Amino acid sequence: MKNILLLEDLPEIRVWLRKLVLQVFPDSQISESARVADALALVTAVKFDLALIDLGLPDGSGVDVVTKLRDVQPETQSVVVTIHDDDEHLFPALQAGAFGYILKEQARELITEQLQRISQGEPPLSPSIARRVMAYFSAMKKPHVNTTLINVSLTDRESEVLLRVAKGYTLPEIGVQLGLSRHTIADYVKQIYRKLNVSSRAEAALEAQRLGLFGR
Repeated sequence: MKNILLLEDLPEIRVWLRKLVLQVFPDSQISESARVADALALVTAVKFDLALIDLGLPDGSGVDVVTKLRDVQPETQSVVVTIHDDDEHLFPALQAGAFGYILKEQARELITEQLQRISQGEPPLSPSIARRVMAYFSAMKKPHVNTTLINVSLTDRESEVLLRVAKGYTLPEIGVQLGLSRHTIADYVKQIYRKLNVSSRAEAALEAQRLGLFGR
């Protein structure tokens, strides 16, 4: 991660997050912003590898920046870092293209670990957020059928991995459960995401629900 956007309006939180980011990505160049408008201007001028985005900002919502990055820099990994864990904030951010969703209230060590997962190709998703996503889709009595997935065929092993990804387990945890290395699990995850045409753990959870994996 060479170029990183940090969008946070509170100076003390911005300093705190900057220190965490530099621990995980010590050689990165960080562009800081406290307002949506300034962040949008940066997005048009700088190519970012990672963006850490707060939601509640003085001049609007960080979701607008997530959307802009999705449209003009689709390879940028946008990660929401916020205090909001409710559906009204979570799902619009994920639908806008957020790669991950981290809660600020977590311990510093846990946030650092979640940022480290980005380098392993694993979307950072706070455990409580993963559970909320699962609860949301489990409560859907009649999930909408995505016709693009009718011909998708997952192997038994891929289905096992997808189910555990959807439940919020980390790659190392899945490896221990299935007796495989983390790197092997990472390869399975990449293959599954490619087959299902998804790019985040939240989307994978939705497809696991649609494929009926939670009833197994």
